[in-house]
Amino acid sequence: MAASDKVVESVIAGNYEEMETDGKPRDIRSKVSNFFWHGGSVYDAWFSCASNQLGMTSGILFQLFYGVMGSWTAYLISILYVEYRTRKEREKVDFRNHVIQWFEVLDGLLGKHWRNVGLAFNCTFLLFGSVIQLIACASNIYYINDNLDKRTWTYIFGACCATTVFIPSFHNYRIWSFLGLIMTTYTAWYLTIASLLHGQVEGVKHSGPTKLVLYFTGATNILYTFGGHAVTVEIMHAMWKPQKFKAIYLLATVYVLTLTIPSASAVYWAFGDLLLNHSNAFALLPRSPFRDISVILMLIHQFITFGFACTPLYFVWEKAIGMHECRSLCKRAAARLPVVIPIWFLAIVFPFFGPINSTVGSLLVSFTVYIIPSLAHIFTFRTSAARENAVEQPSKYMGRWVGTYTINVFVVIWVLIVGFGFGGWASMTNFIHQIDTFGLFTKCYQCLPQLPPPPHFHNATAPLPSPLANLTHAPPHLHAL
Repeated sequence: MAASDKVVESVIAGNYEEMETDGKPRDIRSKVSNFFWHGGSVYDAWFSCASNQLGMTSGILFQLFYGVMGSWTAYLISILYVEYRTRKEREKVDFRNHVIQWFEVLDGLLGKHWRNVGLAFNCTFLLFGSVIQLIACASNIYYINDNLDKRTWTYIFGACCATTVFIPSFHNYRIWSFLGLIMTTYTAWYLTIASLLHGQVEGVKHSGPTKLVLYFTGATNILYTFGGHAVTVEIMHAMWKPQKFKAIYLLATVYVLTLTIPSASAVYWAFGDLLLNHSNAFALLPRSPFRDISVILMLIHQFITFGFACTPLYFVWEKAIGMHECRSLCKRAAARLPVVIPIWFLAIVFPFFGPINSTVGSLLVSFTVYIIPSLAHIFTFRTSAARENAVEQPSKYMGRWVGTYTINVFVVIWVLIVGFGFGGWASMTNFIHQIDTFGLFTKCYQCLPQLPPPPHFHNATAPLPSPLANLTHAPPHLHAL
């Protein structure tokens, strides 16, 4: 995963006052029920969207539903990649110094119009995905050192993340993938254990969503979280056996759920509706060496995720200026730097992590990751000849071609209505609210002096797609190389 995707801070590190539990005895049945059935989000993005905004039952169901849907569209993309590459290699095309990308797959299979649409959506998605990770870096370090405001930390981490221009391709991310998996695993279980040890705060409430805008903002954030395969083609190209990617991604999603559901359940059980205004769990848990380690590990993970999101953009830019097949690492790195500048700038202008997350999910991820791959698969194999000569035939467990087409149509309709339609409305409403409340170029978004938002929109603060929101990326990266 990932990601990252993928924070509302009202408690500054070092000034945290630990909350007391209500001290009321609870029977075993109640404890077991709370442990297994509360929650449904990853860290800040999923805590806020699936737990406190969707409610515990809806949150868990949406995670499972979008986990399956995300795995399905990753499967479609892998099928289309293998189809495209096989056709080109039959034409003796050499890819040894060329990284295949999603827009090229669309171009080769369906033509330039599909290429242009895919390129526009994918690049915009990856651009804002990188912005989100940069903002998250500044936000999390703020819990360790609040002597500098978040905007200043964004300047610093922008320079740090710019060093990813020196990483040539996904082949060179092997060690980082392993480390990223360890980091996210540690953080997920730290949040689970720390929340259970902390216990429930006094008067804890678990209200769930109170408005439609909250419900669909939350649902869209989960859509974004499981739509972390905008770099699928580039990762597959780095694999020795790209045909195995579809199984790897499914296993990765299952592993992600073993981390996110326990951690989300525990944090929601402990803090309940406080997550509406504290969507980063670091803000609610007392400072300790374990928490500081988790923050540091997440900073490193966000750096890695920034590189994963930016590398496809580097490739696109290199191809546009004719530098993609250059053998000089330093020349390629210098050519890539202009890609980082707009990301840096946007992170300073719009430090609204949660609203950006849900807006990107509804307007970009819905098309990039779900709708376009489903439609591309339908149109690529629309003729009987194409289906008969397909490199990989659909499994009988999926109903062969009829079953595959039925699933594709369902995905398109569902995401278009729920993700893009209702999700877009909710996300844009929330995004505009954040601009009205905090303004652009805000120095320290949702730091202690700025909370709470106006009462009439008090609960509509959307969550940040935290580093763990991109956890979905880590396992595929791990196995890809």
